[in-house]
Amino acid sequence: MQPDEVTPLLQRINAGDPTAAEELLPLVYGELRRLAASRMARESPGQTLQATALVHEAWLRLGGDAQPAWANRAHFFAAAAEAMRRILIDNARRKQAVRHGGKLQKVSANETAFDLPADLADDNELLLINEALEAFAQHDARKAELVKQRYFVGLTIEEAAQVLGISERTAKRDWVYARTWLFNEVKRLRG
Repeated sequence: MQPDEVTPLLQRINAGDPTAAEELLPLVYGELRRLAASRMARESPGQTLQATALVHEAWLRLGGDAQPAWANRAHFFAAAAEAMRRILIDNARRKQAVRHGGKLQKVSANETAFDLPADLADDNELLLINEALEAFAQHDARKAELVKQRYFVGLTIEEAAQVLGISERTAKRDWVYARTWLFNEVKRLRG
């Protein structure tokens, strides 16, 4: 996919071309799939959500074939990153819901000991990071968006800088600041 292919297609969608939305998914699918796979590789081994499912769910949340008005490629991928982040957060919250076992310990019928699910700690961490990220977005929205692009979508500094329309140097500086701020906030939230 060439970056210059997406923006004209998005402009056709905004102009009301009925065939343009159908052309968008095949064009961006590979990139979305790569980003989702990168993000899912950092998830816990017991993760039930697959990268393909993450892309499809994100596509549906973005509007499916009835795409909203996108300003450009960066706007589209920023929205896709946010959709993927929300899906992962919703999935972590769903796993922790009491009706799904929540923070209760699993009991095996063959064992008398209790087993704590291995992925529970990762879901807790994801929810803590999300809470810290929401607070950070109130503090500095641009830097929070950089974190979303890096942490939840798996973009490199260079790719995130391109999507956000900032220089690599600014992105690197923002990344150092964001990591420090979030580290301190997560530490505070843990108590």
